[in-house]
Amino acid sequence: MSSVIPGQRRFVCMLCMYVFDEALGDPDSGIAPGTLWEDVPDDWYCPKCGAAKGYFEPEARFTTPG
Repeated sequence: MSSVIPGQRRFVCMLCMYVFDEALGDPDSGIAPGTLWEDVPDDWYCPKCGAAKGYFEPEARFTTPG
């Protein structure tokens, strides 16, 4: 069971390691703070390297439980 709360999750770009933080959003790209990952448009791209949204993975995948 995950203890990650929607609105507080982070997603990592697998190409450049940029971190999208739901709490911060991406205001420069029109993504307001607090926007859930599911609500980020599919045509949004990484502001650092230009990778598509599909190249992002949940940060929780890389943390050790415990």
